[in-house]
Amino acid sequence: MRRLSIATAIALFVVVVGFERPTAGQGGGACDRQCLTGIAEQYIGAVIAKTPDKAPLATNVRMTENGQDLQIGEALWNSASGRGEYTLHVADPVLGSIVTFATMREGETAKKPVLMAQRLRVVNRRITEIEVIVARDDQGSNGAKALDAMKTPRAAFSRPVAAADKVSRQELVRVANMYFSGMQLNDGKGKYPFGDDCHRLENGSNTTNAAGRNGAPKPDPKTATSYSAMWTCREQFESGLLHFVSRIRDRRYLAVDEEHGVVVAFGFFDHDAGKSRHFQTPDGRQITGGPQEPWTWEIAEAFKVEKGLLHEIEAVLTRAPYGMGSGWSSRADALSDKIQFEK
Repeated sequence: MRRLSIATAIALFVVVVGFERPTAGQGGGACDRQCLTGIAEQYIGAVIAKTPDKAPLATNVRMTENGQDLQIGEALWNSASGRGEYTLHVADPVLGSIVTFATMREGETAKKPVLMAQRLRVVNRRITEIEVIVARDDQGSNGAKALDAMKTPRAAFSRPVAAADKVSRQELVRVANMYFSGMQLNDGKGKYPFGDDCHRLENGSNTTNAAGRNGAPKPDPKTATSYSAMWTCREQFESGLLHFVSRIRDRRYLAVDEEHGVVVAFGFFDHDAGKSRHFQTPDGRQITGGPQEPWTWEIAEAFKVEKGLLHEIEAVLTRAPYGMGSGWSSRADALSDKIQFEK
């Protein structure tokens, strides 16, 4: 009887420990795409209700907003007053990560439209990491209005990749990263993996293939002195006129949706206002352009990758002090342009 009691006690101990400290992906079953989407929606609802208890938060949860370490209940938790019409979820069950681009309302009376990019890390169906970028300026407000008018994301983001065209997570990240490497100190001579249908939205605005204001004609990339939102993705890069983006760093690939061929990265675009403003186009013209004061974009960017090419690009971005980091990387990694990707 004594041996049985000891054996029983050990068995009970294992059960209890296994229940209270499950490994990632366990604890009531792995969190699949539907589970992650549900948790993201539950979290947003809790923020709007200003009730943290309504979100499945881990005891050790960490949160940043626009690069600043904050406590649960601060910042957007205080100001959010509702949802807009637009939501794009990119779920990664392998990492237990989900990134959401959404339009929100902020403020008790004005209820100003704002843009949000939100990353959640989920372990054992509990949120352990929260990273939020909110675009609050006029560009963010106007972008939210534009996306609300669209109501639904572009179809490519929810279209599954054909079985014959599926590639590894690492390959999806490699192709997406070519965009950042091609733009960084762009000389117009790189390898740019753009599909003919490539289109980019930044804060809800068309920054490629845009219509000319008041019927203005499309500038010629071979004679223009600054890049144009009327050009295609390829024309912009091959013009060499994006050279003033001096560094694209802290490239953290935080959600990879293999089923739909979608990759989301968070990072920073620096404008050093120095030597990068003075450059030569591919045809030898000397150009001076770009910001005249140093500043940085903090950005979340989603890429649709299919057959080795970029087709749809969507970004939420807000202006940040020059050289600012995300708070999730070491200082060395925050200043680096290397790929940061959890397999």
